[in-house]
Amino acid sequence: MTDVLLKDLKDGVLTLTLNRPDKRNALSPELQSLLISAFTDAARDDAVRTVVLTGSGDKMFCSGGDLGEMSGDEGFLKVHEGRGKFAELLSILEGFPKPTVCRVGGHAMAGGIGLVLACDLVAAADDVTFSTPEVARGLFPMMISALIVRQLGRKRAYELMLLGDRWTASQAREAGMVNFVVARAELDAKVAQVATRLASYSPAIMTLGKRALHDSSEMGMDEALRYLHTQLTLNLMTEDAMEGISAFLQKREPNWKGR
Repeated sequence: MTDVLLKDLKDGVLTLTLNRPDKRNALSPELQSLLISAFTDAARDDAVRTVVLTGSGDKMFCSGGDLGEMSGDEGFLKVHEGRGKFAELLSILEGFPKPTVCRVGGHAMAGGIGLVLACDLVAAADDVTFSTPEVARGLFPMMISALIVRQLGRKRAYELMLLGDRWTASQAREAGMVNFVVARAELDAKVAQVATRLASYSPAIMTLGKRALHDSSEMGMDEALRYLHTQLTLNLMTEDAMEGISAFLQKREPNWKGR
């Protein structure tokens, strides 16, 4: 039986690959559960510095939920609760304490857009597209709309979700969905460059910084500044901050302790 989620850890970079190419890497309940477990475990594993999320094949990064498994014989409430796994997955990704990179080597659709937006940085091949076509199927991208509106702004979010058009990688970058757009032949090298760089920094400061950004994002300006003031003091008290400053003054590479 083929594993629907592939894992590969090398030099601090954990690569998670959605592996259902025959189903357009759709998010089955099994795959969602495995992703939740993988990210939960990675958050606790000191050997993991950065996580790369990608999909197998070059046709589809992720097509979203598996429509073939949306209606079942388990009853309405059971099916409804099952769909909550996707909300749990997005929440875990949004609050994940380590840097995440999304490698988009195929088209991203529907719930796949949620995975893209929930990652910290996104690198895409220049020939892929991004879309939320649910409206044409009598559906609406309910859960991922929370991320779309927050990251793209209301007008661009409505443009994407109400029209259901396909955006090119360049359009997605212009809208703020994607960080890097490169030729397909350069995608793996770009992802490796970004992931390796992220993994080279202090894991303690990466976690502290990500949590500070996450927690302050919904605060008002004055409240955010007061909160971030305390986080700066914590940052400066860490061993890695002291090591980083010493290494800079001594013109050497820092030796991070992760604390």
